Amino acid sequence: MRCTGLVTISRALLAGVLLVGPNVVSEQTALQPQKMPAIGQVDPRFVSYNIEAVEVTGGRFWKPYSAELESRLTESAQKKTSENAPAGMDPSLFQYRPPIDLKNPRLRKLAAALGPAYVRVSGTWMNGTHFQNDDQPAQQTPPKGFRGVMTRSQWKGVVDFSHAVGADIVTSVAISDGTRDQNGVWMPNEAKAFFDYTKQIGGRIAATEFMNEPTFAVIGGAPQGYDAAAFARDTKAFRSFLRSESPDAIFLGPGSVGEGVSLVPGGGGSKLQTLNTEDLMKAAGPVFDAFSYHFYGTVSRRCTATLEPKAGMRAEEALSSEWFERNITVEAFYAKLRDAYLPGKDMWLTETGEAACGGDQWAADFIDSFRYLNQLGALAQKSVKTVMQNTLASSDYGLLDEETLEPRPNYWAALLWKKTMGSRVLDPGIKPTATLKVFAQCMKDSKGGVSALVMNLDRSSQQSLEVPLAGERYTLSAPDLLSKAVSLNGEALKVAEDGTLPAIKGQQIEAGKLVLPPLTITFVTIPKAENPSCK
Repeated sequence: MRCTGLVTISRALLAGVLLVGPNVVSEQTALQPQKMPAIGQVDPRFVSYNIEAVEVTGGRFWKPYSAELESRLTESAQKKTSENAPAGMDPSLFQYRPPIDLKNPRLRKLAAALGPAYVRVSGTWMNGTHFQNDDQPAQQTPPKGFRGVMTRSQWKGVVDFSHAVGADIVTSVAISDGTRDQNGVWMPNEAKAFFDYTKQIGGRIAATEFMNEPTFAVIGGAPQGYDAAAFARDTKAFRSFLRSESPDAIFLGPGSVGEGVSLVPGGGGSKLQTLNTEDLMKAAGPVFDAFSYHFYGTVSRRCTATLEPKAGMRAEEALSSEWFERNITVEAFYAKLRDAYLPGKDMWLTETGEAACGGDQWAADFIDSFRYLNQLGALAQKSVKTVMQNTLASSDYGLLDEETLEPRPNYWAALLWKKTMGSRVLDPGIKPTATLKVFAQCMKDSKGGVSALVMNLDRSSQQSLEVPLAGERYTLSAPDLLSKAVSLNGEALKVAEDGTLPAIKGQQIEAGKLVLPPLTITFVTIPKAENPSCK
């Protein structure tokens, strides 16, 4: 089934000409940018991304959708284990990828355009990755107690990439059996070699979690029987190590996932969870500098088909209020725990995407940009400091196509956010509805200016805003909700072969009525708002 509720938007309509027809309804509301009060603050690196550790080392990551995979998903999947794949997962869901080329000029240009950012190199695979602290080729077989190997050369590629694109490094460390003594106690030897080499080559780890997703500890490679007491013991040992080794690094935690809403609506997913965050925090105490969590609204079809065949999200539901609200429900769940166990500390969302297990088939399409930008806007209002999309360039939820490095709709959405939205968050004064979402922040690089993000989710009716001052509009549209092609103010967005971006130009608007065509995303910049909170 195609979600075709959008035709190509004409330039005349984008310029503000009101087209009248039997199915066109205009609902009007007003922006008051001069009077919007400040309600929060986010990190200048608010829009950030992940490069999974398994991308850096090479290995088996989520397999792209294909007729063969679809056929596999219709069968009753037999659970197997596989080298370099999470414990208990069906290996047919994964596909080998060689190490990502972080020197690729096209990749670097596209990533630099999203700077400043955080690049998080972690993920489930990092939990069991041995750091090979020499200059030899990667060992063919990981040492006992590990599932993968990262070489010095590969990690240097990450450090060089971070310098080249303006991305501070966030990571985690290995926690599998190979890092532990005979009593199962985590030892810092691996982590010390990793941190020492980073400093040796001029790198800096800005922030780190101890492990990836302790709520799914055993799936993530922790020892069998791993519990809250073991987590508390290990995090305290890691904190002591970190304060000595890298005292300026922010210790993030716990990095939980899978709570607040069911990852697999209607079944299956709860069977995977081994620990809960409240128990982890009770046991560990206030060891973290900031509270980190991960969020996925569901699990993609890759995994739901093997867990609960009728579960999972459909594209027809991807613009629903219930789908959007999952993001806020989970933030509220973790914010309550933050308030109880780390009062006053910042919240970081260090991994997120359309769906866990690599994203659904439509995660790379325009339809998901509404969810992504609603997530950014809503979490900014909660002062969540940063939102790290999984991934930059791998699997269906990547901002870039992993084969061609062609930007997907969410890349353009992220780019426009970075271009227009500053760090001070404002109350837009307009209540969101099922079809109209409005967010506002101080305008990027403009003293007193205001930027607004306005999304019309109505499939057939245009809406309008009354804008009291002149400014510019940047409207994203597509010929189809399930399209990977996106236009800005009616012009197709394309990058050059070497990754050079097109000119991202706004369209001048005068004070008055601003028309919002159906199923479009519009950033509005008002440089002369003279908002006192933005000076």
